[in-house]
Amino acid sequence: MKIALINTNRMQPPIAPIGLDYLAEALAAAGHSVQLLDLCWEQDPNQAIVQFLNKSDFGLIGMTLRNTDDCAYVNCQSFLPGFIDMVKTVRSSTDAPIVLGGVGFSVMPEKTLSLSNADFGIWGDGEFAVTELAGRLEKKQNWNDLPNLLWPEHGKWRRNPPARRSLAGLPAMGRRWVDNRRYFRHGGQGGFETKRGCPGLCIYCADPPAKGKRVRFRPPAAVADELERLLEQGVDVLHTCDAEFNVPERHALEICGEMMSRGMADKIRWYAYCSPGRFSRELARAMHRAGCVGINFGADNGNGEMLKRLGRDFGPADILNAALWSKEEGMVVMLDLLLGAPGETRKSIEQTVELMRRAGPDRVGIALGVRIYPGTELNAKIGGGDSFDPVFFLEPQIAPFVFDWLSNLIGEDRRFLFLDPTRPEQNYNYNANQRLVDAIRDGYRGAYWDILRLCEESR
Repeated sequence: MKIALINTNRMQPPIAPIGLDYLAEALAAAGHSVQLLDLCWEQDPNQAIVQFLNKSDFGLIGMTLRNTDDCAYVNCQSFLPGFIDMVKTVRSSTDAPIVLGGVGFSVMPEKTLSLSNADFGIWGDGEFAVTELAGRLEKKQNWNDLPNLLWPEHGKWRRNPPARRSLAGLPAMGRRWVDNRRYFRHGGQGGFETKRGCPGLCIYCADPPAKGKRVRFRPPAAVADELERLLEQGVDVLHTCDAEFNVPERHALEICGEMMSRGMADKIRWYAYCSPGRFSRELARAMHRAGCVGINFGADNGNGEMLKRLGRDFGPADILNAALWSKEEGMVVMLDLLLGAPGETRKSIEQTVELMRRAGPDRVGIALGVRIYPGTELNAKIGGGDSFDPVFFLEPQIAPFVFDWLSNLIGEDRRFLFLDPTRPEQNYNYNANQRLVDAIRDGYRGAYWDILRLCEESR
């Protein structure tokens, strides 16, 4: 079957659509003919869609939604209206079935489908489900029993149970379908995945609903092979796309071991998302020896009671140790905070800022206000996650004064990145961040928080 895949993500700096790169590889391995339209680079996305679909007779159209919004309480910018508009343009340009997918879509699939004219949705892994759907459509076989599929029945969307299949069954990822060179030139980093799923109990996180709670691993050799393919394209600064690279630590050590055995530390620089819990000095050493130069720890809070409220499985001492061990190995450290959750107080924020200063990271990112997503414990308690527009929770007891007070608490400590409307120089929203765009154009490469750090230190 001839299949079109369309990347709808137009965020700047641009992020390569790794999910579509993987999906195209799986479809091609199954014998399908794949063409990819990347709307990130198009001035007029709707016109580009019309021209693209007029060139070929496709049997299936796949469209991906990476993010529902920019996750910033101050901005509350939703990407859903633009995405829905693009889906409708595709619908008006072709009679071929349209299937929607992606992490953003998987967070609220029924809501997104109900607003578009698409025929199907895939929540969770797309490589297996879309490949099977295409095969059945081509052979005119029944498809409505496919795992992970959303399909219309009697005026409603039916969601089939998921099948969280082994990632060892994926084909070799050649990373040849997306223009990774261009993304690296304009986006400053490449991405790679070592596992999917997250067993965490965080009350706010959309990863378990979208990707599953059971962790599924990619073979270390397959990951290293993929990195070598990216190196061949000139992409030598990368970031993990895992929820938390060190969960579990055993697999992270295996990945590092494979990279060390191939001498990759001399060829690439990479960054990772990690949890401060279950992070050891041994892993810090292995990551650095495998080429890791920076770690973004999801610290969330510095108050032990608030960490429990958030569903985290670590405490303040773990945050201090993780930062210490990483810095001792020569890696730069970012501590990410999520403030304003239910129960947050003036005291807990004071304790958090103090702990951050004790930890001595290179940067601290502060997200104030918690995004409420469907399928999370926070949504079950508070509601609002099914809204078309982004909905955030900010503890009412601190909401009247928290922006000014937190800014005063931070003072002139420029290690803190905080999206305060009155201080654009400390902008922690990566979407449409002109400082980042300009820095990458000037040759900076790395995690976005580290690029901002390097820019600041070069002044």
